[in-house]
Amino acid sequence: MSGFSTMAENYWHALSYLTLSGSAQEIAAYAAFSFYVLLILAGGLGAALSRHLVRALIGLVLTFLGVAGLYLLLAAPFLAFMQLLIYVGAVCVLIFFAIMLVKNTQTGEEAYGPGLGHIFGALLAALAPLALFAPIIATRAGEFGRLAPPLEVPLAALGHGLLSYYLLSFELISIILLVAMAGGVLLVWDRRFRN
Repeated sequence: MSGFSTMAENYWHALSYLTLSGSAQEIAAYAAFSFYVLLILAGGLGAALSRHLVRALIGLVLTFLGVAGLYLLLAAPFLAFMQLLIYVGAVCVLIFFAIMLVKNTQTGEEAYGPGLGHIFGALLAALAPLALFAPIIATRAGEFGRLAPPLEVPLAALGHGLLSYYLLSFELISIILLVAMAGGVLLVWDRRFRN
């Protein structure tokens, strides 16, 4: 942990020598934000609309990389590193191995394009959070500029909190992931020996 925090401090210290005017910093921030949002959208659409599983996985990786970039823009390099390490480095590799182990004959649902009902349902699901949060955002729009900046929590305090106060929930998440992985293995095992 201390090696990573030292590396992150050196990175931010090196970036502090790049002096840009206020408007140039704002333009660079908007450009970086737009790039990461486009990366997330392109990856998400590629993952959802691709009929080939490996291409869908590449779209998922692009989405995870875009989320890591947004964490960097939020000045949270630890979260960006965890996003890369856990999701890109572990989850996507696990999904890739599952794709390679399963015999894919392209005769399931992914072989056919989505119908009109599927597209309509997907649009409703995409717009549901907007419908839920729009009234809250509209009523509190004036408060956003007046909010105090959030407190920075040191990584040591975060680790202490995860392994003391939230230990039970932290361990329950690992058990849920273990059960999901075991269920995936059982599904593949059952299909392989049934055919």
